[in-house]
Amino acid sequence: MPQINSILIATRNPGKVREIAAMLGRQGIHAVTLADLPMLPEVDETGTTFMENAAKKAGEYAAAAGLYSLADDSGLEVSALGGRPGVLSARYAGESAGYEIKIRTLLAELAEAGSSDRSARFVCSMAFADPGGKVIWTAEGICEGELAASPLGTNGFGYDPIFVPAKYDRTFGELDDDVKRSISHRARATDAFMRFFLDFIGV
Repeated sequence: MPQINSILIATRNPGKVREIAAMLGRQGIHAVTLADLPMLPEVDETGTTFMENAAKKAGEYAAAAGLYSLADDSGLEVSALGGRPGVLSARYAGESAGYEIKIRTLLAELAEAGSSDRSARFVCSMAFADPGGKVIWTAEGICEGELAASPLGTNGFGYDPIFVPAKYDRTFGELDDDVKRSISHRARATDAFMRFFLDFIGV
């Protein structure tokens, strides 16, 4: 069984790093971040699906760092917009645009669509690669919900202030971290990873 004490979290998104590192930390696994390894080359997210991007990042960063690597690609899919912003969630309304602008753009497009359907879902595809860059595990986590009429709450990051998860009446921006860690798309994908990983290392 491999002896693994640390894993590279292959993302530069500080919100994602905090969420995933907290989950790994509960199992005694140290999280190495891309900020710790500034010499690594940037991996372009050229995939057309969340899973393609996650696998690409996991494999290329693992090979470059010589470490086991966990990567995700995630975003928001809005039913009335044909699944947009999807894989372009982080680059919606321009890569340099802040999330206030992205959210405003998204809500304006939803209003222009003229649909009463506000259903949406967060999707997280996750991939794990060995130090040689071979992807050895993938999974997907989904959190269904709907969009609020306007941003509410300051917790979380990204589109959290406008996403109301199913069976709740508050946005991710309003809900406590403990709730989000138990029901979010990333929590579900990470839980699946932990089940795989503990078996992988023989715990």
